[in-house]
Amino acid sequence: ITLAGFAFAHFDFLGKRAFFFFILLQLMIPTTALLSPNFSTIRWMGLFDTRLAIAIPDFGSAFGTFLMRQIVLEVPKDLVDAAVVDGSNWWHLLRNVYLPPATPTLIAFGLSSVAWHWNEFLWPLIITNSDKSRPLTAGLVRFTQLGEIGAQWSLLSAATLMVIAPLFIAFLLFQRRFIQSFMHSGIK
Repeated sequence: ITLAGFAFAHFDFLGKRAFFFFILLQLMIPTTALLSPNFSTIRWMGLFDTRLAIAIPDFGSAFGTFLMRQIVLEVPKDLVDAAVVDGSNWWHLLRNVYLPPATPTLIAFGLSSVAWHWNEFLWPLIITNSDKSRPLTAGLVRFTQLGEIGAQWSLLSAATLMVIAPLFIAFLLFQRRFIQSFMHSGIK
């Protein structure tokens, strides 16, 4: 998303506006409407019941591309011109001029994206068949299907706490950057 947002903000190419329009159009399509086409694609690729099949639809993000494009557009043009005069190429511009002010926003996007995909239930349940490739959130269902002994709510509660613990710890570690992204979002 970083490279795509940078390209849409910094470079001029044929069809840029139309391509960006179609990327933003993806934001209006509900994820449940894409279940069948994504499933067909994964089956065609021969990746059914793999961890890669769970991750492939989440490799690109229309919102992340839009967010990064907006961050690149907010960087003052004079700063970019000064870096170009000093001999910076596009890679140095991205790394040294655009990414430092974008770090809090990218961390906030990363945390929210990881939390969203970590808690995803329907897609992993559809695309996996075995417990070895199923993520923890889809595996929690097993605690409610224990056959003749019934649902073990105490085990389910303990397992749920173990599943949310990594997200909670990640939020605590990046809390300052997460809050900074919201504080700097409206300041020019």
